Amino acid sequence: MAARNHLHQVHCPQHPDAPLVEDYRAGDMICPECGLVVGDRTIDVGSEWRTFSNDKDSKDMSRVGDSQNPLLSGSDLSTIIERPTGPPGSADNGYSQFSSRKTMSNSDRVLIHAFREISSMSDRINLPKNIVDRSNKLFKQVYESKSLKGRSNDAISAACLYIACRQEGVPRTFKEICAISRISKKEIGRSFKLIVKNLETNVDVITSGDFMSRFCSNLSLPTYVQTAATYIAKKAVDADLVSGRSPISIAAAAIYMASQASKDKKSQKEISDIAGVAEATIRHSYKLMHPQAGKLFPENFNFHTPISQLPTF
Repeated sequence: MAARNHLHQVHCPQHPDAPLVEDYRAGDMICPECGLVVGDRTIDVGSEWRTFSNDKDSKDMSRVGDSQNPLLSGSDLSTIIERPTGPPGSADNGYSQFSSRKTMSNSDRVLIHAFREISSMSDRINLPKNIVDRSNKLFKQVYESKSLKGRSNDAISAACLYIACRQEGVPRTFKEICAISRISKKEIGRSFKLIVKNLETNVDVITSGDFMSRFCSNLSLPTYVQTAATYIAKKAVDADLVSGRSPISIAAAAIYMASQASKDKKSQKEISDIAGVAEATIRHSYKLMHPQAGKLFPENFNFHTPISQLPTF
């Protein structure tokens, strides 16, 4: 209000009754009649609206910066003052006292590193934001519980991402998570078991059907082959033909059987590369299913190769 009152006290000597125009960009007050700059360095008391979005076309204007991360204690809003670089022996101009000051808690530093690692892994396989958010929350729970103290934070991050994928209904295999991380499959598996045990996290049991759509899509198989493979895998499990076999190996064997009976045949190696299981594993599961192949296919399946001519090994 003080700035506004001051504005009304200033006037043009030649046109005292003319309302002055405020040029906020230049900080001037100008007489509209003669163009005389009556006052300068005017303070803009209006609201400043800016966009903080990464999208150049975004019109989402805001008066504040980016939102605070609720998973952190607030150090993401801190200011870090670095020591100026210079030749050895040069004066630091008093900046050393600022650079040595701790500006971020150790817990937040760990969380930020883990969140970046989870985001990086998710980007490599195009996982949606809801999975990233769930992974971040799970990692924070694990870290604060200190139940996995001594374990690698990168291994915990990978395990949290694996769990989040399963909880969101888009499971990934351990090998897929291992491929986008720097941690071994064994270490991720150990961290996964400890998280589930200590935090009592709910993780739905995965089935072969959870992987069918993605595997068949990556193999460029038509819909009718995917439908048949899903049916074959379910029938094989219900008939207890593949007891003790993992859902991934069952899915791979069912895809192999369905594709071999169709005109869109896929080899064991092609399926192995996509599913992430060894050819021998696919072959073993297939051998368990083959004797009952006549009962596993759906009734309306269009055979290009009859069951009697399917590979027997």
